[in-house]
Amino acid sequence: MATANKNLSNYDKNTIPNAKDFRFGIVVSEWNDHITEGLYNGTLAALLDCGAMQENIIRWNVPGSFELVYGAQRMIVTQNVDVVITIGCVIKGETMHFEFVCEGVTQGIKDLNVQTDVPVIFCLLTDNNEQQSIDRSGGIHGNKGTEAAIAAIKMAELRRISEKE
Repeated sequence: MATANKNLSNYDKNTIPNAKDFRFGIVVSEWNDHITEGLYNGTLAALLDCGAMQENIIRWNVPGSFELVYGAQRMIVTQNVDVVITIGCVIKGETMHFEFVCEGVTQGIKDLNVQTDVPVIFCLLTDNNEQQSIDRSGGIHGNKGTEAAIAAIKMAELRRISEKE
Protein backbone atom coordinates (compact mmCIF):
# COMPACT_ATOMS: atom_id res chain seq x y z
CA MET A 1 0.00 0.00 0.00
CA ALA A 2 1.42 3.34 -1.08
CA THR A 3 0.42 5.15 2.10
CA ALA A 4 1.37 2.43 4.58
CA ASN A 5 4.37 4.36 5.90
CA LYS A 6 3.43 7.88 4.85
CA ASN A 7 1.28 10.42 6.60
CA LEU A 8 -0.43 12.48 3.92
CA SER A 9 -0.67 15.50 6.22
CA ASN A 10 3.08 16.04 6.64
CA TYR A 11 4.66 18.94 4.77
CA ASP A 12 7.51 21.37 5.31
CA LYS A 13 6.19 24.96 5.15
CA ASN A 14 9.71 26.14 4.29
CA THR A 15 9.42 24.38 0.92
CA ILE A 16 5.94 25.73 0.09
CA PRO A 17 5.37 29.09 -1.63
CA ASN A 18 3.32 31.60 0.35
CA ALA A 19 -0.30 31.25 -0.76
CA LYS A 20 -1.51 34.74 0.21
CA ASP A 21 -1.73 36.07 -3.36
CA PHE A 22 -3.49 33.08 -4.89
CA ARG A 23 -7.19 32.54 -5.46
CA PHE A 24 -8.32 28.96 -4.83
CA GLY A 25 -11.40 27.14 -6.03
CA ILE A 26 -12.52 24.00 -4.26
CA VAL A 27 -15.24 21.76 -5.69
CA VAL A 28 -16.55 19.22 -3.18
CA SER A 29 -18.73 16.19 -3.85
CA GLU A 30 -21.67 15.79 -1.48
CA TRP A 31 -21.67 12.01 -2.00
CA ASN A 32 -19.89 10.27 0.89
CA ASP A 33 -19.89 13.64 2.65
CA HIS A 34 -18.62 12.12 5.90
CA ILE A 35 -15.40 11.55 3.92
CA THR A 36 -15.38 14.60 1.63
CA GLU A 37 -15.93 17.01 4.54
CA GLY A 38 -12.83 15.59 6.22
CA LEU A 39 -10.88 16.05 2.99
CA TYR A 40 -12.19 19.62 2.65
CA ASN A 41 -11.23 20.42 6.25
CA GLY A 42 -7.70 19.16 5.62
CA THR A 43 -7.51 21.20 2.41
CA LEU A 44 -8.76 24.39 4.04
CA ALA A 45 -6.50 24.06 7.08
CA ALA A 46 -3.39 23.57 4.94
CA LEU A 47 -4.24 26.48 2.62
CA LEU A 48 -4.77 28.83 5.57
CA ASP A 49 -1.64 27.52 7.29
CA CYS A 50 0.37 28.35 4.17
CA GLY A 51 -0.92 31.93 4.00
CA ALA A 52 -4.04 31.72 1.85
CA MET A 53 -6.64 34.36 2.62
CA GLN A 54 -10.10 33.06 3.54
CA GLU A 55 -11.71 35.53 1.15
CA ASN A 56 -9.64 34.05 -1.72
CA ILE A 57 -11.02 30.54 -1.20
CA ILE A 58 -14.24 29.67 -3.03
CA ARG A 59 -16.11 26.45 -2.28
CA TRP A 60 -18.76 24.92 -4.49
CA ASN A 61 -20.60 21.69 -3.77
CA VAL A 62 -21.69 19.24 -6.45
CA PRO A 63 -23.94 16.19 -5.99
CA GLY A 64 -21.37 13.47 -6.71
CA SER A 65 -17.84 12.81 -7.86
CA PHE A 66 -18.83 12.57 -11.53
CA GLU A 67 -19.99 16.20 -11.35
CA LEU A 68 -16.58 17.42 -10.12
CA VAL A 69 -15.39 17.91 -13.70
CA TYR A 70 -18.25 20.22 -14.66
CA GLY A 71 -17.97 22.11 -11.38
CA ALA A 72 -14.24 22.64 -11.90
CA GLN A 73 -14.73 23.75 -15.50
CA ARG A 74 -17.40 26.29 -14.53
CA MET A 75 -15.25 27.57 -11.68
CA ILE A 76 -12.34 28.11 -14.07
CA VAL A 77 -14.56 30.01 -16.50
CA THR A 78 -16.43 32.17 -14.00
CA GLN A 79 -14.35 32.69 -10.85
CA ASN A 80 -10.88 33.87 -11.93
CA VAL A 81 -9.11 31.27 -9.81
CA ASP A 82 -5.42 30.36 -9.94
CA VAL A 83 -6.07 26.69 -9.23
CA VAL A 84 -9.01 24.36 -8.58
CA ILE A 85 -9.02 21.45 -6.14
CA THR A 86 -11.58 18.73 -6.77
CA ILE A 87 -12.58 16.65 -3.74
CA GLY A 88 -14.53 13.42 -3.97
CA CYS A 89 -14.76 9.85 -2.73
CA VAL A 90 -15.82 6.76 -4.63
CA ILE A 91 -15.95 3.51 -2.66
CA LYS A 92 -15.98 0.25 -4.58
CA GLY A 93 -19.26 -1.62 -4.54
CA GLU A 94 -20.68 -4.69 -6.21
CA THR A 95 -21.13 -3.23 -9.72
CA MET A 96 -18.99 -1.64 -12.43
CA HIS A 97 -20.25 1.82 -11.38
CA PHE A 98 -17.02 2.37 -9.40
CA GLU A 99 -14.84 1.85 -12.48
CA PHE A 100 -16.98 4.06 -14.71
CA VAL A 101 -17.10 6.96 -12.25
CA CYS A 102 -13.39 6.77 -11.40
CA GLU A 103 -12.38 6.59 -15.07
CA GLY A 104 -14.70 9.42 -16.08
CA VAL A 105 -13.53 11.76 -13.35
CA THR A 106 -9.87 10.92 -13.93
CA GLN A 107 -10.12 11.57 -17.66
CA GLY A 108 -12.19 14.71 -17.12
CA ILE A 109 -9.69 16.23 -14.70
CA LYS A 110 -6.85 15.29 -17.06
CA ASP A 111 -8.71 16.96 -19.94
CA LEU A 112 -9.18 20.18 -17.95
CA ASN A 113 -5.46 20.24 -17.15
CA VAL A 114 -4.62 19.90 -20.84
CA GLN A 115 -7.30 22.24 -22.19
CA THR A 116 -7.09 25.16 -19.76
CA ASP A 117 -4.27 27.13 -18.21
CA VAL A 118 -5.65 26.68 -14.68
CA PRO A 119 -4.32 23.63 -12.82
CA VAL A 120 -6.95 21.23 -11.50
CA ILE A 121 -5.89 19.11 -8.54
CA PHE A 122 -7.20 15.55 -8.28
CA CYS A 123 -8.29 14.75 -4.72
CA LEU A 124 -10.55 11.81 -5.45
CA LEU A 125 -10.33 8.89 -3.07
CA THR A 126 -10.92 5.64 -4.96
CA ASP A 127 -10.90 3.07 -2.20
CA ASN A 128 -11.99 -0.53 -1.87
CA ASN A 129 -13.88 0.11 1.36
CA GLU A 130 -15.07 2.87 3.65
CA GLN A 131 -12.33 2.32 6.23
CA GLN A 132 -9.63 3.05 3.64
CA SER A 133 -11.36 6.36 2.88
CA ILE A 134 -11.66 7.22 6.57
CA ASP A 135 -7.96 6.45 7.02
CA ARG A 136 -7.08 8.94 4.24
CA SER A 137 -9.47 11.76 5.17
CA GLY A 138 -8.10 12.56 8.61
CA GLY A 139 -7.49 9.04 9.93
CA ILE A 140 -4.36 6.98 10.47
CA HIS A 141 -2.82 7.96 7.13
CA GLY A 142 -3.44 11.67 7.59
CA ASN A 143 -5.46 13.65 5.10
CA LYS A 144 -5.30 13.50 1.32
CA GLY A 145 -6.96 16.93 1.32
CA THR A 146 -3.86 18.39 2.97
CA GLU A 147 -1.72 16.84 0.26
CA ALA A 148 -4.03 18.30 -2.41
CA ALA A 149 -3.75 21.79 -0.89
CA ILE A 150 0.04 21.65 -0.97
CA ALA A 151 -0.04 20.45 -4.58
CA ALA A 152 -2.44 23.30 -5.41
CA ILE A 153 -0.14 25.95 -3.93
CA LYS A 154 2.85 24.57 -5.81
CA MET A 155 0.92 24.44 -9.08
CA ALA A 156 -0.45 27.97 -8.63
CA GLU A 157 3.13 29.13 -8.13
CA LEU A 158 4.26 27.22 -11.24
CA ARG A 159 1.47 28.88 -13.22
CA ARG A 160 2.48 32.32 -11.92
CA ILE A 161 6.15 31.77 -12.77
CA SER A 162 5.42 30.37 -16.22
CA GLU A 163 3.18 33.32 -17.10
CA LYS A 164 6.06 35.71 -16.44
CA GLU A 165 8.40 33.92 -18.84
